[in-house]
Amino acid sequence: MKAVPFKTTRRIIIDPGEYYASRHPEVISTLLGSCVAACLFDPVKRVFGMNHFLLAYRHHANNLPIIESDEGRYGIYAMELLINDMMKLGATRQNLKAKCFGGGNVLRLREDKQNQATVGDVNVEFIKAFLSNEKIPILSSCLGGTHGRNVHFVGTDFSVFIKKIGETQERLLENQERSYWKKHIEDREKAKTSSAEFW
Repeated sequence: MKAVPFKTTRRIIIDPGEYYASRHPEVISTLLGSCVAACLFDPVKRVFGMNHFLLAYRHHANNLPIIESDEGRYGIYAMELLINDMMKLGATRQNLKAKCFGGGNVLRLREDKQNQATVGDVNVEFIKAFLSNEKIPILSSCLGGTHGRNVHFVGTDFSVFIKKIGETQERLLENQERSYWKKHIEDREKAKTSSAEFW
């Protein structure tokens, strides 16, 4: 996460796995591919925030509700961190509204050719299920597709500006996501092979 000057305020740029909440007239920005950003706000208490998450698994069991699955647990963790931070700043859970973005198939993976969900599909399914379960209304969204997005969430009026990214930036994003997946798979394999015993 980094803060940069922006007009008369500042812009907070968040990366995958990060989140930020504020009561100030700031702008929160991120770059999304397969990831999803939930932009939440309490219009009464004037608190807003954004997270950026990529679920931990590419697939989930079709017979299991996603919010009860392994990847759902990861997503719930990302959402609860943001919501709890907003509540510390004075937000009320019952007042929360959402705007959601991302979940594009920028990796051009072939799961969809076999009637299986892509990473982006799973992320989109999760955020819709989570917000429905928590009774947080989605006021607007731009989810799915095949392109990455720049997202800017404005704290003065809770508007969101999105722009689809160009081909050069998209290739960089694709490489970053592939690196993320490679590291994630390696970490998971290491965790399986290390057999620590606790007494």
